Amino acid sequence: MSFRTTAAAALAVLALTATATACGKEGSPSSSSTPDKGSSSAAAAELPTYTVKTGVDLAGSKTWDRIKKNGKLVIGVKADQPNLGYQDPGSKKYSGFDIEIAKMIAADLGFDESKIEYKTIQSANRETALSGGQVDYYVGTYTINDERKKSVSFAGPYFVAGQDLLVKKGSGIKSTGDLKGKKVCSATGSTSIQRIKEGNYGAEPVEYDSYSLCVQNLASGQVDAVTTDDAILKGYAAQDPANLEVVGKPFSEEPYGVGLLKDDTVLQEAITNALKNHEDNGDWKKAYDATLGKSGVSAEIPQLQS
Repeated sequence: MSFRTTAAAALAVLALTATATACGKEGSPSSSSTPDKGSSSAAAAELPTYTVKTGVDLAGSKTWDRIKKNGKLVIGVKADQPNLGYQDPGSKKYSGFDIEIAKMIAADLGFDESKIEYKTIQSANRETALSGGQVDYYVGTYTINDERKKSVSFAGPYFVAGQDLLVKKGSGIKSTGDLKGKKVCSATGSTSIQRIKEGNYGAEPVEYDSYSLCVQNLASGQVDAVTTDDAILKGYAAQDPANLEVVGKPFSEEPYGVGLLKDDTVLQEAITNALKNHEDNGDWKKAYDATLGKSGVSAEIPQLQS
């Protein structure tokens, strides 16, 4: 079986298990590729474990009052992004870097995994889910921006992403400067495909309903590159590192934050402190290495702003 056929078959399986139409439609991320503060290789990386704090009390937080009443945390997440926020269709178990961020925060709020209920919330419904109390906080490629701050509050950023390119290894595409005459695929209506159209790169835009279809067509040679948030692309690359790679030169920047009820400053401070704690003790790096870091692309811990 040829390389192309093998890759196509493998990625077809991947695509069937992951439908990625989310975050890239709203913005783009970035992530950096500097290895100093963050992480680099993911060789034999294992997920961290988290010590659950006791005696936590967030007096003055409306969200905390609901959490105490329910006796559990309800966390909004994505379910279709491999190694980021993904729900296995068989076991129904959630996994990925965003899920680890959600868990480490939960531990500092006094909740172990048995007292977490994950709820899949699509991008368009995140603000409504937070304001309506359907979830206590949200971790799912949620870009912090001024428009969203009108209706929700954020803690973070815990990751900075950016629009990047997923290509076959050996493709010769090293940056957007190599896209002239190339077919570049992204989700229909996404800001990512719009940026390709407007970017004067000389590329031929190709649109599908989902990123997974773009990845299938990359494997079969119908397109030359897939573009969206690098965090999402790393998830695909991590599933087939022998054949796929993220170029690693993001050409936009958006910070991912933890979304929460607007003006719940008590919970916001608690989540910010939790992020700082797990960045400092090495959990962030371990979580990255065991998830997105499997793509071979490093990432830097961003400066917390809230």
